[in-house]
Amino acid sequence: MNGQVLPGLFGTAAALAARDLRLLWRRRGDALQPALFALLVIVLFALALGGDADTLSGVAAGVLWVAVLLSGLLALDTLFRGDAEDGSLEQWMLAPVPLAWLVLVRTFLHWATTALPLLLATPLLAELLQLPRAQLPALLAGLALGTPLLSLLGAVVAALTVGMRRSGILLALLALPLYVPVLVFGAGSVALAAQGQDPGGGLLMLAAGLALALVLAPAAAAAAIRIALN
Repeated sequence: MNGQVLPGLFGTAAALAARDLRLLWRRRGDALQPALFALLVIVLFALALGGDADTLSGVAAGVLWVAVLLSGLLALDTLFRGDAEDGSLEQWMLAPVPLAWLVLVRTFLHWATTALPLLLATPLLAELLQLPRAQLPALLAGLALGTPLLSLLGAVVAALTVGMRRSGILLALLALPLYVPVLVFGAGSVALAAQGQDPGGGLLMLAAGLALALVLAPAAAAAAIRIALN
């Protein structure tokens, strides 16, 4: 029985990933918008602060975290919107696999196409903002743990608002309070590293939040989708 369930889960995930990647390739201009938005925020901060190395290095971690957070928020409204409009969400509910599994796969793909490119570009962006290289490991570890957590929290909020039209502002108002602790622990761990202290406390909090969200967020988002469609 378990041998039949696992191929079904992974086969469904592969089919959903292939479909999403095909659609992403057709709309690759839209797919680049979150990364370009984050880059624009970082460049504007660098220009506004006048290029002073000491000033930039002091705010670099916070600027990078805010840019990543806002870019993810920009793409959050599209997480389930297209599927709700073309009827795919109804097919998800009829699929022979748990709806929470499909939500988890979609959330992972959202993270991989919005946050992962920025995570890979973080060393270059950190150099642009004059971030001391000793702080870079704490920043990368925080983003690696925090960005999937942001996507999972955002999936719950996106599912709650999937049945509403023009819900962009409401979605942001609901998501930002959930994002603030992630931002505090992520940027705070870099601040501790800058002071020569152990950043492990904040990183452990992010890891604990990610583990909890992996269990609870897909189920909560699936329940919200069922409520929105019924």
